[in-house]
Amino acid sequence: MTTLSEESIRLQGSASSRDEAITEAGQLLVAAGAVEPAYVDAMHERETSVSTYMGNLLAIPHGTNEAKGSIVRTGLSFVRYDGGIDWNGNPVKFVLGIAGAGDDHLALLGQIAEVFMDSERVGQLESAGSPAEVLAVLSGVSGG
Repeated sequence: MTTLSEESIRLQGSASSRDEAITEAGQLLVAAGAVEPAYVDAMHERETSVSTYMGNLLAIPHGTNEAKGSIVRTGLSFVRYDGGIDWNGNPVKFVLGIAGAGDDHLALLGQIAEVFMDSERVGQLESAGSPAEVLAVLSGVSGG
């Protein structure tokens, strides 16, 4: 079971607000079987206490620590918004939903940060024309 699959990648997100984007990323995690639906609520809960905006056009919504029981397995979702989403006053083009089982959460965050500190890889994600191209850029993000 891979952490991120083509089915969990949307190149054109349909959300127009931060909360809709969190739901969209969360529903992809649910559809992949990585989390139970309650985890999506916990993603919204986390956002009310701590913004998951990371800079570099990236937000990484994830559930609260209390929601760990709703995680079936480590999983990622990727949604791109070419027009951008207003995330607490910051522009976001990439929303990566994260569900880290066990201790995978911190490893995932570190691996994602590595990708988004590389402007060349961010450019590849911006121009990716298929989920396979996104997977190629994010292939090192596995949490393990």
